[in-house]
Amino acid sequence: MKKHNFSAGPAILPASVLEEAAQAVRDFNGIGLSILEISHRSPSFSAVLEEADELVRELLGLSDDYGLAWLTGGASTQFFMAPMNLLDDDKMAAYADTGSWSAKAIKEARNFGAVEVVASSKPQNYAYIPKQYEIPAHAQYLHLTSNNTIFGTQYHSWPETNVPFVADMSSDMFSRPVDVNRFGLIYAGAQKNLGPAGVTLVIVRKDMLGRVSRKLPSMLDYRIHLENGSTYNTPPVFPIYVSMLTMRWIKANGGLQGMARHNEAKAKALYDEIDANPMFRGVAAKEDRSLMNATFVMAEGKEEMAPAFLQATKDAGCVDVKGHRSVGGFRASIYNAMAPESIGVLVSVMQDFAQKNG
Repeated sequence: MKKHNFSAGPAILPASVLEEAAQAVRDFNGIGLSILEISHRSPSFSAVLEEADELVRELLGLSDDYGLAWLTGGASTQFFMAPMNLLDDDKMAAYADTGSWSAKAIKEARNFGAVEVVASSKPQNYAYIPKQYEIPAHAQYLHLTSNNTIFGTQYHSWPETNVPFVADMSSDMFSRPVDVNRFGLIYAGAQKNLGPAGVTLVIVRKDMLGRVSRKLPSMLDYRIHLENGSTYNTPPVFPIYVSMLTMRWIKANGGLQGMARHNEAKAKALYDEIDANPMFRGVAAKEDRSLMNATFVMAEGKEEMAPAFLQATKDAGCVDVKGHRSVGGFRASIYNAMAPESIGVLVSVMQDFAQKNG
């Protein structure tokens, strides 16, 4: 039976990328060595790293004002690395609290300076994206989490402010066009749309750096990684390679505009069914629904049928549809590599379940 991978992450990757990566594990580009065993300073990997950087710049339209680095530690390391590099002890940063990951980022940032939570949807269990809030002009940056995997919300427009954005884009990076010029720093764990777990992409406007008075450990100083082209230490060679292959696939399939059209169509098909089917109801506010992670629960009075529906999804080959414990119900993660056919299978399961149990 074909499996349909709705996992929130590590997530689905394009089939062609998996095939090429598998070949490289056996023999990388015919050199007689596996991609897993080549030196990170070899000409073979230097070419991979150079192409990966070029693809990031091309897909995003990134100017030379920005540097980029391929790091480890996931977004969770960036929760403290970003304020360590950007927030001075006697300064203030603004944060929007829109989910579990932003809450963790807020906790870490408070170790390095003052943090003002300028907006929060926590009282409503993060079911919407706050809007129309004041952003202090003296804030060094405004931190946003662009997409919330657990609660199924996503920014579809950005706040109006001259304060530079710092954004965790782990779960919607490369899923749609982004006006990079509005951001001082973007970081993203790869394991959603970009590649496998194990590498984190950091994009930083160079003039944001060198402003803090604290002494930074070399491994936690963005400037060191930019100056050394992501090879100050041994980088995660294989995840970077697979990320490069994935960006090739994105480029070949219409770039970020193509991904946006693809993802909007998939999300519409699923949300239309959630709204029309009397057995289910959506969780997130409609105007803030994520194109990456659709959250839904059983309709009122139908809650006891949740285990039966979850079993029906498993029987149809739909993997990891169970919702996060913070929300309950169900979550379908529909990242770039998810085919429309897989959405169709899940929609058919929902329709069949309603017909049998309505």
